[in-house]
Amino acid sequence: MDSIIAALLADPSLQAARARLEAEDEQTLAWQAELSAIPAPTGQEEHRAAHVAEQFRALGLEVRVDDAGNVQAWHGAPGPGAIMLAAHLDTVFGPEVDVRVNHRGRRLEGPGISDNARGLAALLAVADALRDARVALERPVAFVATVGEEGAGDLRGVKHLFHVQRASPAAFIAVDGAGMDRVAHRALASKRVRATYRGPGGHSWAAFGVANPAHAAGAAAGSVGAFDLPSRPQTTCAVVRLGGGTALNSIPQEVWLDFDVRSEHPRTLRDTDARLREALTHALDAENRRRVPGSMPLRLELATLGDRPGGTTPEESPLVRAAVAATRALGREPELAAASTDANVPIALGIPSVALGAGGRAGEAHLPTEWFENVDGPAGLFRALLVTTAAARSD
Repeated sequence: MDSIIAALLADPSLQAARARLEAEDEQTLAWQAELSAIPAPTGQEEHRAAHVAEQFRALGLEVRVDDAGNVQAWHGAPGPGAIMLAAHLDTVFGPEVDVRVNHRGRRLEGPGISDNARGLAALLAVADALRDARVALERPVAFVATVGEEGAGDLRGVKHLFHVQRASPAAFIAVDGAGMDRVAHRALASKRVRATYRGPGGHSWAAFGVANPAHAAGAAAGSVGAFDLPSRPQTTCAVVRLGGGTALNSIPQEVWLDFDVRSEHPRTLRDTDARLREALTHALDAENRRRVPGSMPLRLELATLGDRPGGTTPEESPLVRAAVAATRALGREPELAAASTDANVPIALGIPSVALGAGGRAGEAHLPTEWFENVDGPAGLFRALLVTTAAARSD
């Protein structure tokens, strides 16, 4: 694969594409800032999607917006066997968050400026460079801006592509955030569960002794916090949100907890999820045993909020080898990693897939103070273009 990447680096059209990315770096940053400043909470991505579609059309690509809200733009004739280059539209921030971008020298600051305005700008930049340099490809490239990648979105957009539209690309490359070294070829599986304890409630003095949902929720959270989880495969189980109750002098009728369970191995994920549910039930039973005789017992309701599949694209896969070789050819040391991205779904289906950063440095992701610095930005974009071209020229 090193020889293939070396040949691509010597290809005049690839050299022209690289020069285009470098020459149009300010345009890429402008796209990034424009897109970041358009609010796109999960489930409300339509305005940002419309802007992305408009930019793809301005580049001369055939564009459609599917029923889920994904923007699909084609370099070459649409059809199966394409190389799919994807970046998600949504952010973790609600509509109340000010997403305006501040420019501070080389630094761009704003919620979502890296995750994933950078990825979206990369799609536009790569599409522009491929077209301008007339890079010859044996397979079409589908540029896809997806909805619902973050948290509660549960990969809704990419699931629609593969489970509803039955997309069958030859390879899938997610462009997510900044960076130049990471090659995420392992899909980090996760389950998100909401546990709700419900009871009779009542006055905190007069009704004291009835089964208390808050006591059960607290016991469950403490039990989960004490889990001894494996480090290989790396596995986590955490309370991420909780709420309930109505007043300072009332026993709540309802208390809920949200859990995020993750593992690099699907079987360990299932085992940890089962262990979580057992702990929740044990807390329910313990609180019901303590209640005043004859009073109403607590109930436990469990709801699945998210289910992200996992899996691995093998290191010996041509796509992973191309990503590793391209990273090294650009003077960086590749880091093979696990991540939770749009690539989870095609990886779980056995489609060669990776997730790459789009150059630059970034920090404070998922915080309002998120920032991006354009260090080696064009090189990160060129890496994505190199890997896409290598995949699109392979059999």
